[in-house]
Parts: sequence; C-alpha cells; structure tokens
Amino acid sequence: MSPPRRPGADTLWLAGWLSLVPVAGAAATPPSAVEGRVADRVVAIIEGQVLTLSELRFEARVALVQRGGMQALDLPLDEDTLRGALELVINQRVQVLNADRLQAFPAEPSDVQARVAAFQAAVGGAAALKQFLVRHDVDARGLEQVLSRGLRAERILDSRIRLRAQVGETEVRRHFEQHADEYAEGYEAARTRIREKLVRERYGALAAEELAQVRASAQVRRVAPFAREASR
Repeated sequence: MSPPRRPGADTLWLAGWLSLVPVAGAAATPPSAVEGRVADRVVAIIEGQVLTLSELRFEARVALVQRGGMQALDLPLDEDTLRGALELVINQRVQVLNADRLQAFPAEPSDVQARVAAFQAAVGGAAALKQFLVRHDVDARGLEQVLSRGLRAERILDSRIRLRAQVGETEVRRHFEQHADEYAEGYEAARTRIREKLVRERYGALAAEELAQVRASAQVRRVAPFAREASR
C-alpha cells in the first residue's frame, strides 16, 4: 500500500525535518506592509544559491498555510518557526537541484496550477491571495516557483521510499497482537487503520534517512545567527 499523498503539506510531517511551531503563540504585532523589504539579509547559501530572510519568511508562510496554519497570514513568525522552515527549504532546494542536474522529475504546469488554485482557496480567494503576494512583494510567478519546488521535492522523495514503506500482513497482525487492547473492534475492523499507521511511521523514518543522506553531500552555509542554531 502506498503512503498518503495529499498535495502540499505531506512533506512537512513525512520527512520529520520541519519543526514548525504554532504561530498562534507569537506576539500579535501586525507584520509590515512588505515584510521582506525591512532589514532583508542573507540567511543561508544552498549549493551556491542565496536564500534571503524575506524569501524564507514567504516560503514559511506558504508551508504553514498549506498545512492549515491560516494564522500565518497575519501574525509574525518567530525564530523557532523560521528555523523549522529553513530545514524544509534546504531539503527541497537540494533535492530539486539534484534532480535538475539529471533533468528528472519535472513539474507539469497543470499540477502546479492545481496547487496554486488550492492555495488560493486556502487563503480565501483571489483577492486575499493578491493581498498576500503584495504584502510579501512576490508576484504570481514567485508563488508558482515555490509550489512547484515543493511538488517536485515530494515526488522525488516519494519515488525513493514509497515501495520500501510497504507493510506486509504479518507485520499488521503482529502489531495488532502486541496492542490488542487498543483495538476493541477486532482485527478485521482495525486492519486498514493499523496498516496505514505502520506505513506512515515507516515512511517518515525512511524519509528522514533519505534526506539525511541527501544533505550529507550538499554544500550549505548558514549565515544568519538563528540559521546557524538550526544545525546544532
């Protein structure tokens, strides 16, 4: 059985690398009209590509909205959130750059547009999306690039670990026998739920291992103080 492949937010929990904390706990001070224009600076250099603070903030908000964190549209992001988002951004960019070298895993325009449409619906429609983009000084093409990179990174990761994440009937039965008190409905009724649970767990562990291997050979320089803390 293949692991769940919901668009957008899956990589956040599958990989185990993104530790985004709830933004609701941040101080409720409205962000600036164009957040990226204020004291923009280099956060990291990933395989020779510069990542700025404004880019990281924007991509963090996109990721949070995709996983249902609508408060990310308005509240400021603290450094813990940015550190978690940085790990996601590094993972995505390294995977996609490696795929680009092999001319592999292109994102179909129709798939990217589907993600744009889903994101627009999540933020509340066309007007809300326009306001979001203006606030961060990003055009529609910039959003498409972020969503396309996320889509490609998910597919690259999935192609490498999906088959290995499969769970056999013996493993499902063993888990049930070891935790029978948690499944009062009996084996047959709980079978599908157990299999999905085991697949998610194995997929997450394999994803973390795969990303660790990809990152081991990547050239990443963390520049901002909070970015350097993420690697400790």
